[in-house]
Amino acid sequence: MHRTTRNYGCLTITAAWLLASLTAPAAKAQLFSWNKEEMVEYTKAWTGERFPDGRPKVPDSWLERAKEMSQEEVIIPPGRGGGPPNIASFSQFDGKFKVLHPELKMAGRVVTAMYMPTRADIDTILFAKARDKGVALTNQWPIDQLQPGDVLVIDMYGKVDGGGIIGDNLYYYIMEATKGGGVVINGSLRDLEGVSEIKLPAYVRTITPTWFGGSTLYGYNVPVRMGNVVVMPGDIAFGDREGVSFIPPSLAESILDKADETHIHDEWTKMKFHQGKYKSTDIYSVPRTEELRKEYQEYLKKKLDELKAARAAGAKK
Repeated sequence: MHRTTRNYGCLTITAAWLLASLTAPAAKAQLFSWNKEEMVEYTKAWTGERFPDGRPKVPDSWLERAKEMSQEEVIIPPGRGGGPPNIASFSQFDGKFKVLHPELKMAGRVVTAMYMPTRADIDTILFAKARDKGVALTNQWPIDQLQPGDVLVIDMYGKVDGGGIIGDNLYYYIMEATKGGGVVINGSLRDLEGVSEIKLPAYVRTITPTWFGGSTLYGYNVPVRMGNVVVMPGDIAFGDREGVSFIPPSLAESILDKADETHIHDEWTKMKFHQGKYKSTDIYSVPRTEELRKEYQEYLKKKLDELKAARAAGAKK
């Protein structure tokens, strides 16, 4: 089946691609969605476990480890499998959000939903196809697909008026379905007073009292854009009070391991500063003398061994 090119930069879908996807025999043919083979192809760098639809399924233990990180530890240096070699770093970070619960860390597997403004001639086809398959093509359909550990990433193209795609009731449902995963919206959220009492990490562009309307679900579990970042289904969405990073699953383990080393390095550095015997340049960012370097390497090994033992013990419980 021939498909025309999709423009990821502005997230438009050509009519030919849309109509082709509508005639596909897949279960989700009422909207644009990758089938299992396409999902695996576009995430082939990931060699671990997958959901039945092909979405990468990073281990739960990695999600728990991620909650100990900071955004500064998620920046991907060149040469680590994700960043162009000719730039200083490759950031999958978007910080232009209102953070609803800054006291909560977010780490979960991305599920994407892409919306576009309503257009009657296309919507007529979309909704008819959906009805034929017994599907109500509403803002709740992607929410009903969520599983524990998921983070729902919604591209609502920054819509404000008529952009309140989730209020406190659906927000509570997402918390229950994902077991506290999270939600990220390039658009608006409503019912702030009710939402503020529900402990689910959330990152939104703005708040609106207006109801959802004037938008149609065009894509499910396809690449979407958040700011200057391309977000893929199965990425780890890591959020803290600074914003959100979207970590490719194939890079997650190396980033987590590096974060462990960074935590230990910072701990040792502050410990040495506290002794009052050294200038900052004696210790940071690299110990100056061979004796100090040896001391640090021994400390690093000891702490990494302790972490490994503690995690192994926790996994057996």
